[in-house]
Amino acid sequence: MQFVVTAMDYTDADAPARRLANREAHLAGVRELIAMGHLLSGGAILDDQGKMIGSTMHLDFPDRASLDQTLQNDPYVKGKVWDKIDIRQARIVPHTRQN
Repeated sequence: MQFVVTAMDYTDADAPARRLANREAHLAGVRELIAMGHLLSGGAILDDQGKMIGSTMHLDFPDRASLDQTLQNDPYVKGKVWDKIDIRQARIVPHTRQN
């Protein structure tokens, strides 16, 4: 099953510092998701000034429970970086490079 995850950061004054403090551990998890074939695409959501305020991911998991378990262990969840997380089942268009 494929999913779109949109996760918006907390907006308190300490939120950017928490994001930075948890970033390397989060990115290590992202690399693991790529290696396991779960992450199809993703990246930071930016505000008008280019500041990171959230994340978006296209993921492929056998079921919603597997996805939920993975997200619960993400450093951005455990480190209180992501406040609001929206998860929707989706059908992601495969991307191929056109010459």
